[in-house]
Amino acid sequence: MTERDRLRIAVQKSGRLSEPSIRLLEQCGLSFRQSRDKLFCYGETLPVDLLLVRDDDIPGMIAEGVCDLGIVGRNVFAEQAGELVAAGREPAAEEVRALGFGGCRLSIAVPQDMPYAGPADLAGLRIATSYPRLLAAFLERHGVAARIVVLNGSVEIAPKLGTADLICDLVSTGGTLAANQLREVERVFETEAILASTTRPLTGERGELRDLLLRRLDGVLAVKDAKLVMLHAPRASIPAITALLPPTARPSVSPLGGGDDAVQLQALVVGAVTWQRLEELKQAGASSLLVLPVEKMLA
Repeated sequence: MTERDRLRIAVQKSGRLSEPSIRLLEQCGLSFRQSRDKLFCYGETLPVDLLLVRDDDIPGMIAEGVCDLGIVGRNVFAEQAGELVAAGREPAAEEVRALGFGGCRLSIAVPQDMPYAGPADLAGLRIATSYPRLLAAFLERHGVAARIVVLNGSVEIAPKLGTADLICDLVSTGGTLAANQLREVERVFETEAILASTTRPLTGERGELRDLLLRRLDGVLAVKDAKLVMLHAPRASIPAITALLPPTARPSVSPLGGGDDAVQLQALVVGAVTWQRLEELKQAGASSLLVLPVEKMLA
């Protein structure tokens, strides 16, 4: 069988990671044409195609060589990796980048009226979850023997139905817990979207495409919350102005025409640049201040 030369990336077909995943790839300069069945996206700017699948299927598709990369929740990836390790098998996929979106947590939640002082209180209780491996690892770390009840949906209603005493489920805002008279008591696992890759070496054009995509991805992620701050100032004001910028900003300074004392300073600042901070920079001697969005950066 001839080895394919197009890179394949699996992303969630629908759900909270779907649109942000495609948007991130578009920021990397990729564009796609979707098939009629909406299960495949053909790469138009580069030979990089998307497979639109269930989140739970992505790690397995990478391991089996159906695709080369995948954007998936770390919770799903870690749960399935734990299953392989428990079965004595080596995972054939690895996390290569944290992507900074889709953040939430896997937490233990108990009924509102249930007393809780710490993990020891979980001993002997039934805990409903869709993530038995991650929960088991938490219980083992704390030396707690509890019964894990595996459910694939509607975990939060298990205590009301009497199938479990409490739950371990993904939490974002906590609204679903409150609606079911539950309260969060322990954080088991922090998760976000990640880029996973096959552990097999990619050669030829696919290997080059993977490296190119990672470079562009790093450039996009590096400036995700970044602003370019530009200003004019007397040279003597540089120390005071620099002190008002984050330590990681590393401003560059260049002379302005009209005298050796005038300089232009520019710095890449990650995070919000508030009006208060601009006023402080002005008081320190800055003028002609500009704050510009940054779309791309290639180191």
